[in-house]
Amino acid sequence: MTTEALGAAVEELLRPVTGTALSGGTGGAAALEPLVREVLGALAEGAARRGGPVAAASPADLAGGVADTFGAARGTEALGRLTELLAHGSADPADPACAAHLHCPPLAVAVAADLAVSALNPSQDSWDQAPAATVLETLLLEEMAGLVGYDPAEAAGVLTSGGTESNLMGLMLARDRVLGAATGRQIELTGVPRAGAGVGLGSAAGARPRILASAAAHFSVQRAAALLGLGEDAVIPVAVDSQLRMKTGALTAALERCVERGQLPVAIVATAGTTDTGAIDPLRECAELAARYGAWLHVDAAYGGGALLSDRLAPLLDGIELADSVSLDWHKLGWQPAAAGIFLVRKSETYASLARRAVYLNPADDEEAGYPSLLGLSLRTTRRADAFKIAVTLRTLGREGLGRLVDACHELAVAGARAVAAHPRLELHGQAGAGEPVLTAFLFRYVPAASGGAGASGGASADADADAVRADEVNAALRRRLLREGGAVVGRTELPGEGPGRVRLKLTLLNPHTTVREVERLLDAVVAAGAAEEGA
Repeated sequence: MTTEALGAAVEELLRPVTGTALSGGTGGAAALEPLVREVLGALAEGAARRGGPVAAASPADLAGGVADTFGAARGTEALGRLTELLAHGSADPADPACAAHLHCPPLAVAVAADLAVSALNPSQDSWDQAPAATVLETLLLEEMAGLVGYDPAEAAGVLTSGGTESNLMGLMLARDRVLGAATGRQIELTGVPRAGAGVGLGSAAGARPRILASAAAHFSVQRAAALLGLGEDAVIPVAVDSQLRMKTGALTAALERCVERGQLPVAIVATAGTTDTGAIDPLRECAELAARYGAWLHVDAAYGGGALLSDRLAPLLDGIELADSVSLDWHKLGWQPAAAGIFLVRKSETYASLARRAVYLNPADDEEAGYPSLLGLSLRTTRRADAFKIAVTLRTLGREGLGRLVDACHELAVAGARAVAAHPRLELHGQAGAGEPVLTAFLFRYVPAASGGAGASGGASADADADAVRADEVNAALRRRLLREGGAVVGRTELPGEGPGRVRLKLTLLNPHTTVREVERLLDAVVAAGAAEEGA
């Protein structure tokens, strides 16, 4: 077959197929324009049909509607119908009554920037797939290193899918550096040595590696330990105070016990912004203890890292600059579309065990000729240019503009916590005598009329236990009622400990345009749902 015939055959294959236009090239923008208009219209229609923070439906009813539309949508109508379906069936973090999770409403400018990335589809695993994006990510990471307090000339980092990936990277480097130095082995090549060989901390060849993290640390710490071959039980939970901050004395005692038992403290994970209360561990003290015991310090600041944008709140993270590695998520207190995670190390040489060479992506002679590669900085190969939307946002608003958003959300949380404390049917957790919410989240609960107030959470009597069980049941049920009726999306968690009376509701306020009155109306909705559950 001739070249001309082959070309005609390809054209014939595509002629009857709709939706084959590409988003790149000189014609990409023209192809996208009508489709983007259709998406925007469908988003508006879906949001109007939803009419609140979440669709009023049971999980089964919602699933049935999704299945019906998915099955019926075909051809040119698929984009509009499925987009409207997605908008109608999504929890909308821009709604003031959607305040359950670290799920931010993204800034419009960040979403527009993300559209450009999706259209061009650069991949960060080699320079020849993403020339400008490679440079932009490098420049952004230098700026982020300076924000944390690192020397940008000595630090290194990468964009990640979020805190879970960043925490895995931090603990991987901790394992390789600390356990490698203790055993004289290249852990990434030879693997984790067998524990329990009877060798003490001096030689450490058989010492059991340990990771110390607060009892309120993110579950990804245990997951990382499992993935790294250390085992989840290598993670030692350290006691927390009433605000869920790691106790320095408890950390010191846990480290001493490790040494006494011939175990190797590989890493300390300090949390800067727990998911429930935004608690920040004593970072400077953690750094001092890590240095004393030869452990790597990783700071999980996926949530609390946003405080670095605020002049008022940045001092809360004093000592973060001493960490060996840090996790940041700008899809939390940074108002970016997910994913927008950042992983940083204080010293670029500690990245050595991640370095990789793939001859089809980053041959040595290309790098010697001035073509840089980011491949050896990430656990992923194909990786979208998530740095772009963050770079656009920073250049549009600046640190000061983003800091104002952080401060607005913190003030909302303070006002919300005060409203809870003043309400006769609501009980605020842990704030009495402890000041305001640390960041933008707080815990509380609805107090059923028969529970006898705050005493429902404790007491040895059978009546007190029954009241505590009832309080847990009502709070869990009222949250589901709000979801089912489409009235609000409120978080749910449990306090550390044993027994009944530990269920708490959670507000995480990440919409800086929400008003104090809207937060008060949300709390009124919680009370109404609680009363309805009591009468059910």
